[in-house]
Amino acid sequence: MPWDNDALEKTNRINVLHDFYGALLTEKQQTFIKCYYHDDYTLAEIASEFQISRQAVYEHLKRAEQVLEEYESKLHLMDRHGRLHAGIDLLETQIAGLPPEWRQSLTETAAKLRNAE
Repeated sequence: MPWDNDALEKTNRINVLHDFYGALLTEKQQTFIKCYYHDDYTLAEIASEFQISRQAVYEHLKRAEQVLEEYESKLHLMDRHGRLHAGIDLLETQIAGLPPEWRQSLTETAAKLRNAE
């Protein structure tokens, strides 16, 4: 099945949301999200593995996606992470334009910021 951009963007978004909030999901939700979005299992493969219907898998996934989106709408961790890294990228670009004697210390500080998470 060829992936379109929307499906790929959704997969990437769910995987990132799972990175931030996955521990807050139920164990079953975590497992289904990982199988479907990370390991690329089909609904039928997951259903067979857990001996439930494809519809039940679909409903578990939709609920897990909804919960992840609700956490992001309240906590904004993914958004904050994106803004932070965009700011650090800009800072590193600006540092590169400075005289060489100023760069090392500022580059080290930018690296510390990038690794602070």
